[in-house]
Amino acid sequence: MKNNLSIPIFDLKDCVPGTDFIIKTFEGSQVFEAMLRPHRHTAFKICLLLEGEVSNYTDFKEYTVKAPALLFLSPGQVFQHTGNIWHKMVHIQFYKDFLLSEAEGIMSCWQCLFGQVVLPVKSKTALRELETYAYLIEQEYLHRRPQRHLVAKNLLNAFIIAAARQGAGETSLLQMDSTQNKIVKQFNNLTDEHFLEHTQVSQYADMLYVTPGHLNDLIKMATGRTAKQIIDEKRIMEAKRLLFWGKHSAKEIASHLNFEDDAYFNRFFKKHTGQTPALFLKHSREKYNEYPDKVNV
Repeated sequence: MKNNLSIPIFDLKDCVPGTDFIIKTFEGSQVFEAMLRPHRHTAFKICLLLEGEVSNYTDFKEYTVKAPALLFLSPGQVFQHTGNIWHKMVHIQFYKDFLLSEAEGIMSCWQCLFGQVVLPVKSKTALRELETYAYLIEQEYLHRRPQRHLVAKNLLNAFIIAAARQGAGETSLLQMDSTQNKIVKQFNNLTDEHFLEHTQVSQYADMLYVTPGHLNDLIKMATGRTAKQIIDEKRIMEAKRLLFWGKHSAKEIASHLNFEDDAYFNRFFKKHTGQTPALFLKHSREKYNEYPDKVNV
């Protein structure tokens, strides 16, 4: 477990050394004590809720989710489990490299799925399909079958495509030209890694050997947003997480996010959110801590 400005980070490899993929079915009402505290994960996580219901915070909203449903969590998002409600759920965690080697050329933006947090499963047929893929993956690891990693990668690809069919954003997952797909993937990887220090589209365009205009066109085709919007959104989201979950001043957060000073950070934050960091903190804590805004699905 690592720490980043007081928000614990759980690394998948700390749970099972040397692994880049985990699947486990949980049934019950109790969860690990560490899950009851705000934390982040280094891996992508998909949960298939088969029965019962769960409640949790993901970033700034408290979700109460009833089966059947899919839940998504991206690296860096702040998560906190709440409540002790009985449920049965399949937990899948993986690093992006586990999937991407097989998924390239299939989907242009599989990570877009993870912006939805909760996705209801629409029908019994869809649930049966997802449950079957999950069961087959889990059996590969339970019985330690030969070539299980290769089989799991392909089944996970199928699982994610089946999950994409449940959402309204399916068009963003359509196949693109392989060169374009590669640039979109590389941009997502680079911004995840460097959004704190590299804040201009031209910096990423230089790293990808394309023009800023061409990069913007490709990113907008895949995500519906410009490259600059994505960079700024990541900076704002990180600022909100640190304000909401941490105990840090605007000056400390501005320094962590590599703003010139806290005054510039305040202006940037207000431009993108309509309120100052102090006002955001006041309103969000009043709304979510004292009067939680539950999203029922």
